Amino acid sequence: MTPFNYRCTDCGRTYTRDEVRYLCPECGKAYRPGIPLLGVLEAVFEYETIRKAFDRTHPDWNLFCPVEKEFHPPIQVGNTPLARVDRLGADLGLASLWVKNDGLNPSGSLKDRASFLVVAEARRLGIELIVAASTGNAASALAAVCASTDTKALIFVPEKAPKAKLVQMVLYGATVVPIKGTYDDAFALSLEYTAQRGGLNRNTAYHPLTIEGKKTAGLEIWAQLGFQVPEAILVSVGDGVILGGVHKAFVDLQRAGLIDRLPRLIGVQAETSDAIHRYVETGIYSDAPNPTTRADSISVTCPSNAHGARRAILESQGLTLTVTDDEILAAQAQLASRTGIFTEPAGATALAGLVKLQASPHRLAASASVVILATGHGLKDVDAPLAHISIPPAVEPTLAALTL
Repeated sequence: MTPFNYRCTDCGRTYTRDEVRYLCPECGKAYRPGIPLLGVLEAVFEYETIRKAFDRTHPDWNLFCPVEKEFHPPIQVGNTPLARVDRLGADLGLASLWVKNDGLNPSGSLKDRASFLVVAEARRLGIELIVAASTGNAASALAAVCASTDTKALIFVPEKAPKAKLVQMVLYGATVVPIKGTYDDAFALSLEYTAQRGGLNRNTAYHPLTIEGKKTAGLEIWAQLGFQVPEAILVSVGDGVILGGVHKAFVDLQRAGLIDRLPRLIGVQAETSDAIHRYVETGIYSDAPNPTTRADSISVTCPSNAHGARRAILESQGLTLTVTDDEILAAQAQLASRTGIFTEPAGATALAGLVKLQASPHRLAASASVVILATGHGLKDVDAPLAHISIPPAVEPTLAALTL
């Protein structure tokens, strides 16, 4: 671990590690549930120390980690495969297309990375209860990581969360409280709970280590590409924290002098859950009034990290776009049939965006190195593709019965 301080991404004030827990004490005063977070903190390391110590032949990722290794949970998170997908690349006119398959984390999603680090922080602080709001994946992730330790998880989820994710949470031993409302309602209740009854709040971006946890996906992409920066990374976007985490990975690498440019970040949203896309396009924030989409993991009225996500897009000279549910489900099927990677609708949203981009005048160059971040396993929500496919009927076990 390299020493670090927290810095407010809004006002620039700095704080020592244990001087703050969640938001900037000054900017956070203006925050209330129902608006994007204000005063989100970022960990700022001693980058010269990292530059001198980092060895590409034996990379020590703990140099970029804000929690000492002795507190890390025993569960193995991260180091997911980065697959080169030439068949899909040929479909899209790209000679170097890759898929980072984070559905192969222990609970089946990238959000294991954030939960891993928050549980490590709770163990450092001696806190036994972690509280979170989630549409499903963050909750499953927290429950899984807590199950590997003696830490307890209390989770608030919308009552319409996919059953597969609810099953995961319960089997992992978490206390699960379905809420008659939206993710945003669950988020507000979780903040009220920790403020009045205690525990460590794991909510995305509200706890700065969620961004630090998710940045590990970006660090791995860099290493798996032979310590090269891709031209573009496509990320499905809901609350904007995964996008912010991937951006933070490359910002840290650049600050440490290990890279000389950032990859373009391309954020893709469901067209009904498009608050960040409209914010990037217009510079004016407004909620998504009816974020109903089959990609439940990115269905958000008020994205918690809207401000940070917009900064990430602008600083990386990237862009955002939206796709329909039909485009998302088509991309899910295309990814599965052309690469063997089965991702949930939210994970396929990034590919849907790439398909749309490559059919536009703004298409990426054929020679560009491009990474799609597949954020969750397809088995987490089989109801969505079942609405668009047919399971063949059974036949008699004889050759005569076959029409093949």
